[in-house]
Order: sequence, then structure tokens, then C-alpha cells
Amino acid sequence: MSRQQRDALDAMLRSAPRSQTPPTVEEQRSGFAAAFAGPAPQGIVTRRTVLGGRPALELEPAEAVGPGRLLYLHGGGYVIGSPDTHAALAGELARRAGLRAVSVDYRLAPEHPFPAAVDDGLAAYRELLERGTGPEDLVLAGDSAGGGLTLATLLAAREAGLPQPAAAVLFSPWTDLTLAGESMRSKAEADPIFTEADIRAYADLYIGAGDRANCLASPVLADLTGLPPLLVQVGANEVLLDDAVRLAGRAGAADVEVTLEVGPSLPHVFQHFYDRLDEADAALDRAARFLDAHLSTAGRRAADHLEPAH
Repeated sequence: MSRQQRDALDAMLRSAPRSQTPPTVEEQRSGFAAAFAGPAPQGIVTRRTVLGGRPALELEPAEAVGPGRLLYLHGGGYVIGSPDTHAALAGELARRAGLRAVSVDYRLAPEHPFPAAVDDGLAAYRELLERGTGPEDLVLAGDSAGGGLTLATLLAAREAGLPQPAAAVLFSPWTDLTLAGESMRSKAEADPIFTEADIRAYADLYIGAGDRANCLASPVLADLTGLPPLLVQVGANEVLLDDAVRLAGRAGAADVEVTLEVGPSLPHVFQHFYDRLDEADAALDRAARFLDAHLSTAGRRAADHLEPAH
């Protein structure tokens, strides 16, 4: 893979201006939207819809075949971001996997603090099941806070007695609002995007004076027993590196099938930079293959279960 591409991306990210005074929430939202909002990849039809009582964006690739569905939960520290800022990333994953996808506009903090986002994630998941999507045909994915929210949604579904989906993919998941991971400090110089103070500020807005060790806020601290197969992709140059590494360790200890991929010299949610970064394209291809493999396996298991005895 290209060291030149990685170095150029790191330089670009470091060149982003930093305000001397912390930006307001609205300034953060508008700036993030300006940087990331864009159309879905070519060949994907998008539709506005409602899922779980929240606005949502459907993304349907021309390559989509069969009943498989992807529920995508966007990143943004639980404070910024939307399906529109992540239409390119969610759409590209859906396109490569050949899946119809839906990205949910869950409620954001500080107007709607924890557990509003988890409630919305669970409501979206529940409605997909109620509409007739079998759990063996359903997969989840999310990035950053959306990765943590994906895990929290799975945990909330388990506690609600709902079946687990076929698999989930997590890009640079934020899984620990207590900020206990050593990489929060050891990767401070390597991370071109975030500082520990940045992450703490998002946590303050999301959970305030609440319990940051709550398992639905910090799912790395939860009992992960019974979760579906997980693929976790993270960059080595992230203050959130340990959120992914510790998650993979705890999932494995709980007998969950988990694959951890750490990309050398890569930043937070590097998959955003597909078509410009070889590692991003390769990671999305692996994620698509992972989802396809587990949908196929779960579908076969469901078919075997329904097959009448002879």
C-alpha cells in the first residue's frame, strides 16, 4: 500500500485550522456537513424515509440482490453528523456488499443526551424486524460514535429479547466514554484529527453528569456474550485505538467471533477516503466480503432450521 498516500492524508488532516476558542455545536455541525456532505456513490438510488420514528436515508445500489439489508449508524461524537454526511461511506459499503442500506438520523446531543441515540438505534432495528426482515438477512455497521452506537444497539436488542443480526462491522468505534484507553494519551502525537480534550468534550455533551461507565454508553465495559460476528477496523494513528483493541479482546473472551484489523499509520475512519487511499478501498472490500459471508452463513442456517423433517 502507498506510504505516499498515507503521508499526504496525514498532512492534509493536520493542516485543518483549529480555532483558538472552542466552536459552538452549530459551528461544528455546519463545518462537518461542509466537509463531508455529498452525494451517494454513482449508481445508488437514495430515498428519504422514516424508520423507528426518525428520518432516515435509504441507499439502494444497482447491484443489490436478495433480501439482505444493512442498517448504518453514522459517526460524529453523538453531537454532529447525519445520514447526509455519511451517504458516501454508507453507500460505498452497501455498493461493495450488494446490499440495500438504510442510515438513521438518530437524535443528537446535547439537545437529546444519552440514551436517546440508543433508543433510536433500537427502534430502527426493531422496526426492520417487524417489517419482515429476518435477522439472518440483516447486518449493522457504524463508524466512530456510530460504531459504539451499533454495539449499544446490539446490547439493547439482546436485553429486549430480540434476535441478533447476522454480523456487524465497526469502523474506528468509540466504545469507552470513560476515556480509559492508554492510546488516548500514547497516540496523542500520532493522531492528526483528535485530542483527548476533543473526545472528552463530546462525552460531556452526550452524557453530561450521567454514568460514563453505563454499558450502553461504554459498550466495551459490557458483557458481550451472544453478540453476532464482529469485524473491527481501526487506524494505528488514533487516540481511539484502544477502544477497538480492548473491544476485540473482550468480545473474544465472551466467545464472540471477532476480527480486528489495525491499519498502520492510518487515521480515524480512514475508510472515508476510498478512491484516494488504497488502504481504504481494501478495507471496504474486506468489510463487504465479511458481511456477505455471514449473511450467506446465517441464511443457510435459517433455511436449515425451517426445512421440514423427513
